[in-house]
Amino acid sequence: MPAQPTLPKICIALGLNTVEKLMAHARSEVESGEKFLEFRLDYLPHPMDGVKALPRFLAENPECTVLATVRRHQNHGKFDGSIPEQIRILEAAVEAGAVAVDLEIESAENATDKLETLRNGCKLVISYHNFEGTPSIEPVFKRMAKIPAYAYKIVTTAKKPSDAQKMLALAKAHPREKLIVLAMGEPGFSTRVLAPAFGGLYTYAAPNAAEGTASGQVSARMLRHLYRVDKFTKAAKIYGVVADPVRHSISPNVHNRAFQSKRMDAVYLPFLVHGNQLKDFFVMADAMPLSGASITIPHKQKVIRYLDTVEPLAKRIGAVNTIWKKAGKWRGTNTDAEGVTVPLAKRLKLGKSTALIVGNGGAARGAAFALADAGAKVSLVGRNLDRVRALARICNGEPLSREVASTRMFDVVVHCTPMGMWPHADECFFDDRIPGKLVFDMVYNPRETKLLKMAKDQGAETIDGLAMFLEQAARQFEIFTGETAPRAVMEKAAIESLAGH
Repeated sequence: MPAQPTLPKICIALGLNTVEKLMAHARSEVESGEKFLEFRLDYLPHPMDGVKALPRFLAENPECTVLATVRRHQNHGKFDGSIPEQIRILEAAVEAGAVAVDLEIESAENATDKLETLRNGCKLVISYHNFEGTPSIEPVFKRMAKIPAYAYKIVTTAKKPSDAQKMLALAKAHPREKLIVLAMGEPGFSTRVLAPAFGGLYTYAAPNAAEGTASGQVSARMLRHLYRVDKFTKAAKIYGVVADPVRHSISPNVHNRAFQSKRMDAVYLPFLVHGNQLKDFFVMADAMPLSGASITIPHKQKVIRYLDTVEPLAKRIGAVNTIWKKAGKWRGTNTDAEGVTVPLAKRLKLGKSTALIVGNGGAARGAAFALADAGAKVSLVGRNLDRVRALARICNGEPLSREVASTRMFDVVVHCTPMGMWPHADECFFDDRIPGKLVFDMVYNPRETKLLKMAKDQGAETIDGLAMFLEQAARQFEIFTGETAPRAVMEKAAIESLAGH
């Protein structure tokens, strides 16, 4: 057995179709500081060509640990050979210097008498992959444990939030076992970040300059520098943003940088939660346990039914954008209100202003109540006039049709719909004239929306969505942590994140 006590926490999965590309990407990862690489030999037309290139690569990079994999096409790999051929290639990879090999359970069960050489020569990882969903996991683990191995890798596909929690719970339940647990797909992203802290042996990452080998993989650079997988502990507080879609969110960049600047043992993750999955999300949140979350489209109103306590303003608004757990109870508030009033108060006297709110969802409700409470005369417009009328009634506003609104002029127009948000940046609620001297768009990605471009062309002043985003995010940070938000750090992270989109 090669003398290597433990495997690094992040394994870079390299699946390339030529030896030249495989070695080029492997060297690139080594240059960026990575030491643990999976060579997916089954991606090569002739896997043995990859094996033959191994000794030279390891001679040049002796600090590297290589995990060799030759997955058969029957198990979603690319190797068309037999199980005996598969095992022979893995044995050759070990002789060439691979420290570990990954063999799927289906092959292992059909070759139990041929595994001794692998067991004695390297770290044998027996793997299970389910590309359809996440079944009951304990029976899967019991099935795998019948075959002695160095470690067991169990990978499923997450369809809902609790699938990810199910995988993490397995690692927690078997602290003495060497397990690699991951849930593929966007709903399972949290497992890629949290698994090592929950007891998982390591996690997988995509190479920096090529696609990964599984759905949901992100680069090691992101895992290390944004999510700090090798820094936070199993006692870390877990937070996140709950949305659909969530991939565009800059909240993980902003909050993780804030935690980092305050040296907090905490991590903030994106949680993809579809409209009908909020109940399942709270199953996951209670079990994880989650300490708090930012709530955004489309959940701000529906989330209220799952909370134990809702602060009065949020109750009046009928929308919550911030939840946290205290003394075993889920609490909710709305920081969107301050996100609107604080930036606007720097530009105009709210108590003497006229405001047109565009939209009727959670964000529009927050803006309408906040401005009405500040003394502004509020009018409302939206695509669904019945909903606009309903909101106008409860906030003492004036409901307007789009046609009537476009003939007026307001001190401020506050746009509260997702129209114009990436990837639909060519959309705008107004076709031509925008009826405001000051236009405030809550959409922050892209930073200059079509609405703001049109407003500038018409001579109006503008405020982009980043102003609101940062104000409400700072308030969330303070609610989550009880500490003053590092606003300059959060603003820098937000601007950098948007520049990278």
